[in-house]
Amino acid sequence: MEVLYEDNHIIIVNKRPGEIVQGDKTGDPTLVDAVKQYIKEKYSKPGNVFLGVAHRLDRPVAGLVVFARTSKALARLNSMFANGEVHKTYWAIVGKGKVTAEGEPSLFTHWLTRNEKQNKAYAHDHEVPGSKKAQLRLSCLATSDRYQLVEIELLTGRHHQIRCQLAAIGCPIKGDLKYGAPRSNPDGSISLMAHAITFVHPVSHQQIHLEAPIPEDTLWQTLAAMAKKS
Repeated sequence: MEVLYEDNHIIIVNKRPGEIVQGDKTGDPTLVDAVKQYIKEKYSKPGNVFLGVAHRLDRPVAGLVVFARTSKALARLNSMFANGEVHKTYWAIVGKGKVTAEGEPSLFTHWLTRNEKQNKAYAHDHEVPGSKKAQLRLSCLATSDRYQLVEIELLTGRHHQIRCQLAAIGCPIKGDLKYGAPRSNPDGSISLMAHAITFVHPVSHQQIHLEAPIPEDTLWQTLAAMAKKS
């Protein structure tokens, strides 16, 4: 666990792929537990430590997760996320040739349905019974011989939205077998990260902007370096 920002009201950490934010049926250790233990030890907190979950990332996804350290901050963060006041951008690696050339972002709209048993979302070109509208903006940042680095801005927050919509337009995320990638990543991750987050602090009202470190993986590093130069 890597802490990137903390104060009396919030703490922001860089989640590793494979970590789960909250407990599930696997019973595996959670990021919530790790952050609570970190706070307890650093500040010599007696008893239980309060930690509020304002949003989540899928288990195979890396990147920024914001937690609340007070109930006041949690209530305000929940409202901010619900009202679209927290601006998040994601980076993903997809196969080359599946996304438009580098330049202005493209808007994609689908209607998603969810299969609970499969823990999977399905994209439709038009509204169907039980579907929810999903929108994102997608732009290409860099292109290598076989892959493209893309940036995603979510305009809605649906289950597996990025993974499902990218698969629907013919560019499943590298390593994402559930959504059509041809092979897995060696570490079981998918090549998707919550790269940056910008919001007004729920208590101090200061502007917060953070970017997650690029994964040490060679392909991530290469494409990110290309994006920086362009």
